[in-house]
Amino acid sequence: MNVDAIQFDLTAADGYRLAASRYPATGPIKGRLIVAGATAVPQGFYKRFALFAAARGFEVLTIDYRGIGRSRPDSLKGFRMNLLDWAKLDLAAAVEAMADESLPLYIVGHSYGGHAFGLLPNHTKVTGFYTFGTGAGWHGYMPVGERLRVLVMWKAVLPLLTWWKGYCPWKMLGMGEDLPADAYRQWRHWCQYPRYFFDDPTMRGIETSFAEVRTPIVAANARDDLWAMPTSRDAFVQAYRNAPLTRVDIDPGQVGGSIGHMGYFRQAAEPIWEGVLEWFTSLTPEAVAQ
Repeated sequence: MNVDAIQFDLTAADGYRLAASRYPATGPIKGRLIVAGATAVPQGFYKRFALFAAARGFEVLTIDYRGIGRSRPDSLKGFRMNLLDWAKLDLAAAVEAMADESLPLYIVGHSYGGHAFGLLPNHTKVTGFYTFGTGAGWHGYMPVGERLRVLVMWKAVLPLLTWWKGYCPWKMLGMGEDLPADAYRQWRHWCQYPRYFFDDPTMRGIETSFAEVRTPIVAANARDDLWAMPTSRDAFVQAYRNAPLTRVDIDPGQVGGSIGHMGYFRQAAEPIWEGVLEWFTSLTPEAVAQ
C-alpha cells in the first residue's frame, strides 16, 4: 500500500528553510531512512524508492537541498551558497530531524550524497550508509567519448550559459534542476582533480572528517555508470579509510541491461533496493561504535 508523503519544512542551522517530505512506514517500523540525493536532482526523483522502503517498514525522509527543487529561492541569479552547505547544513538538518535513540537511522546516498556523508557533523547518529553512483567526478575515469563530451560542457557550454543566465541552466539541457552559480563553479573546479576536493590545495584538511567516520558503508556503482565508474568511486571512497567499507560493482544486466548514473532509482532497480534494505536490517546500532 502506497502512503502519501507528508510535506513540511526543515530549518537548517543557519536558518535556511528546506522543503522535505516524510513517508510513514507501513506496518511495524524497522528504522528511519534519509535519502541524500545527487547534484541537481529534486527529491521527487526518489519518491518511488521512498514508497518502496516505506512499504517495507522504513520511515523515509527526502529533502531538496538549498537552491534546488522546492528549496529554490524565487530567483537563482545572485543566490550565494557553498556546495558543502548541502552536507554540513542541509543533510545535517535531516539527520537531526530523523534521529531517534529508539530506532536505527540509515542513509541512502546518490552521487553527491556519498560526498556529503563524510562532511556531516552528526554522522555518528547514523547506523548504516549505502550509496549509489558516488565518484570523484574527474573526466579521466570516463570512457573517451563521455570524457570529451564532459570536457566540452565544462569548458565551453556551461561557462557561457552560466554567464548569460547568472546561474547554471542545467534544466535547459535536460540534465536536471538548475544550479546556483556558486554550486556549479565549485563542482566544476573540483572535477578537474583526480580525487575531487581532496586534491584541491585550498581544501587541505577536508579529509579529516571523512577519516572520523566509523559507520558501515556500502558504495555501489554500475559498470555502465559513465560519470562514476568503479575506478572513480575507489578514488573517492578511500577517504573513508577508518569505516567498514564494502565496494560493489553492479552488473547492468541485473536491472534489464542499463543503469547509467540515474538508473539506480528507477523502477527497474527494485531488485537492488531489496538488498539495500536487507543490509540495513542486518546492522545494529552498536556496529557504528566499533
